[in-house]
Amino acid sequence: MIRIACTFLVDRTGALLLQLRDDKAPYYPDVWGLPGGSIEGGETAEEGAVRELWEETQLRPDGALRLFERQELPAEGRVKSYFYGATSARQEDVVLGEGAAMLFIPAAEVLDRPFTPGTAEVIKRFLASPEYAAVT
Repeated sequence: MIRIACTFLVDRTGALLLQLRDDKAPYYPDVWGLPGGSIEGGETAEEGAVRELWEETQLRPDGALRLFERQELPAEGRVKSYFYGATSARQEDVVLGEGAAMLFIPAAEVLDRPFTPGTAEVIKRFLASPEYAAVT
């Protein structure tokens, strides 16, 4: 199984940071996802989430990331760990390190786009969760 770590980074308005994958992405090009990627050998899932967030955005959460959910996708040969955290960063602080775009999207508009497998379902649960309410 390939281990993936993703992050729900929530700004002060409650918007989520989303990545539009570019046409060169090896998996699921031209669809939306969360900042994240493969966990490297010797890394914990949380360390992988923090590293991927930094590599893709040059952002760090304001505090520690917390695990929201773990999702097994056997058909994809993947297991995804979804973390969440708050940020005081704004759109102009984002440095696009990977993908076609990296945008803070208002919560009401998040689900109006195509996502990587399993992501939309987890986003719906996150937006309805006490964890999301706690960081907004």
